[in-house]
Amino acid sequence: MSEIADGSYFPPRNRASSTKQMTVLYDADGKEIQPETREDEEQQVKFREIIELLLAAGYFRARIRGLSPFDKVVGGMTWCVTTCNFDVDVDLLFQENSTIGQKISLTEKIVSVLPRMKCPYHIEPHQIQGLDFIHVFPVVQWLVKRAIETREEFGDYNRAFAVSQFHKQHRTPDDLSLEESQRHLAAGVRSVKEQYAPRRKYRRQHQAELTDEESRVHSTLLEYGQKLGVARSQSKDVGEKSDVKKKDGAGVGDDEALRHAADEQRMQALMGGMLAAQEGRLTASAVGSIVGRQAEEIQQMASQYAEKQAELQGSRGERLTGVQQHKRLLASLQKQIASQTSQLEEVQSKCAELKLKYDDMQERMQAASDYSARIDSEVAALGDIENSDNKEVLQRLRDLVAMNESLKKQEQDFRVHCREEMARLQEELAQLKMEDVGDTSEDQERSKLIRQQHDTDSEKLQKLRILLAKKSRDTATLQRRIDEVPTRAELSQYQRRFVELYNQVSSKLKETKQFYTLYNTLDDTRLYLDKEVNLLNSIHDNFAQAMASASTKEQFLKQFEQIVEGVKQNRGKVEKKKQETKMKRDQLSDNYLDIVEKQRLYFKTVKDFKEECRKNEILLAKLARRPPQ
Repeated sequence: MSEIADGSYFPPRNRASSTKQMTVLYDADGKEIQPETREDEEQQVKFREIIELLLAAGYFRARIRGLSPFDKVVGGMTWCVTTCNFDVDVDLLFQENSTIGQKISLTEKIVSVLPRMKCPYHIEPHQIQGLDFIHVFPVVQWLVKRAIETREEFGDYNRAFAVSQFHKQHRTPDDLSLEESQRHLAAGVRSVKEQYAPRRKYRRQHQAELTDEESRVHSTLLEYGQKLGVARSQSKDVGEKSDVKKKDGAGVGDDEALRHAADEQRMQALMGGMLAAQEGRLTASAVGSIVGRQAEEIQQMASQYAEKQAELQGSRGERLTGVQQHKRLLASLQKQIASQTSQLEEVQSKCAELKLKYDDMQERMQAASDYSARIDSEVAALGDIENSDNKEVLQRLRDLVAMNESLKKQEQDFRVHCREEMARLQEELAQLKMEDVGDTSEDQERSKLIRQQHDTDSEKLQKLRILLAKKSRDTATLQRRIDEVPTRAELSQYQRRFVELYNQVSSKLKETKQFYTLYNTLDDTRLYLDKEVNLLNSIHDNFAQAMASASTKEQFLKQFEQIVEGVKQNRGKVEKKKQETKMKRDQLSDNYLDIVEKQRLYFKTVKDFKEECRKNEILLAKLARRPPQ
C-alpha cells in the first residue's frame, strides 16, 4: 500500500482487476461523495502565529519541517511549562510521533497543569488533540510570556551559579598570578611578624610575691621591655582631686614630681626581682632533648669523674704503689680507647649514610641539570621558530605549562596536607578508642541495649519496606490494568480519529485509482494509435505496388475490407464490455443504497438506545435518592 501511495510501483497492466478494487463512495442519487477535507484559513493563521511565538521564546524545534503540527505545538507547550520551574505533581514527558493514547494522556496532563500555574484561559484536551489553534493560541501566548519572565528572573542567578561552579573546578591565568602574589605577600607578612615578634628581655624569679592583678600586668610588660604609665587607680585619685589642685597653683608641680618619683620607685622594685634573659638561653625542653641524645657520653664522663675522685681520695688516704697506679691508669686508658672506638664507628656509619645521601643528591642534581638544559634548549628552539603567526599559540602553550606546574605543586601540597590530616585523624581515633576502653560497664550495657533496640527497629523497618514495595507493585499493576481500559471520551476520540484516518486513506486510494485509470486509458490510446500508424504506413508502402496491376489492386481491396471488418469487431467487443461495466455499476449502486439505508437505520437505533440509556440512568438516580420504606 505504501509503495502504491508513493507512486514508485506499477503492477502489470490488468485493467479488469484494478477496476474491481475501486471502491468509490456514492450518495443516494448515485453521485460520488468527495472525502471531507477541511482547511480553515483562520486556523492556519493562528498556527503560524503560535510557531512565531515559540521561536521568539527560544523553542527552535518548531522550525523542523518533519514534525507534525501537533508535535510542534504540544512540544512548545511542554517546553514552556518546564521552563517556568513550576512545582507540579505531574510527570510531563514529551515524545515525537506518539500513539493516540500517549497524545491523549499528554494533553490531559498539560490541561491539569495549567490551573496550578494560575492560567487565566481554559482549554480542553480534545481542543489540543484536534488542533483547534484558535483556542490554543491564548494559552500558548500566556505560557510564552510566563517562560520569558521566569528566564529573566532566574538568569542572573543561573549565571552566577555557573561562574561559581567554574571557579571551583578551573583556574584562569589571572587567578594563578593572584594566588602566587598572595602567597608571596603572606610569606612577607609572616617574615615581618617573626622578625618583629615580642622578645622577652627579663624573667621574674618569684611569681608568688605579686598578689594583685595590676602588679602582675606591670611585671609582665616589664619582662618584654614595655613600661606603663601611672596606674588607673592613681589617675582616678588625681582626677578627683584636680579641682582642689587647681586652686593651689603652687602645689601642682610638687604633686607631679611626687607621682613620678613613686612610679620610678615602683618600677625599680619590680625590676629588682628580675634577671636578664639572654636570647641564646636554652629552655628546659631543649636541655632535656640534648641530655637524651648525649646520655652515653654524660654517663661515661660521670664514671671518669667518679674514678678521678676515687683516685684523689685514695691518694689522700694512703700511698698507692706504682704498679697499682699503672694498672688503674691502664684500665682508664683502655676504657677511653673503647669509648673512642665506639664513637669512631658511629661517626663512620654516619659518614657512610651522609655519603650515600650525598651521592643520591648528586644524581638528582645531575638529572635536574640535564632536565633544565633540555628545557632551555627546547625553549630556545621555540624562541627560534616563534613568529607573528604562532606567537599567540606559543604564549598559550607557555601559560598551559605554567598552569601544569602550578597544578603539580598544588597536588603535592594537597598530598602533604592529606597526610597530616590523616595522621591527626588517626591520633584522634586512637584517643577515642582509649576513651572507649575506659568506659564503665554501665555505659557498655546501655550501648548494648541501644544497639539491640536499633537492630530490632531496623528489622521492623525492613519488613515494612518489603510490605510497602509489595503493595506498591500491586497498586501499579491495578493502575496499569485500569489504564488499559479506555474511557468513553477516549473511545469517542478513537472513533473520530479512525474516521479522519479513513477519510485520508479513502482520498489517497481514490487518487491512486485515478492514476491507474489514467495510465490504463493512455496506454490503450497509445496502443490503438500505434496500430493505426502501422496500418497507415503499411497502406502507404503497398499502395503504389497494389495499383500497378488489376489483380494486385483487387487483392489490396480485399485486404482493406478485412481490416475494416476487424476494426468493427473490436468496436463491438468494446461496446459490449462497456455495457457490462455499466450494468455492474448499476448493481453496485443499488447495493450501496441498501447499505446506506441500513446505516441510517443503525444510527437511528443507536440514537434511540442512547436516549433510553439516559432515561434509565435518570430513573436509577431517582431510585437511589428515594428513601427506603
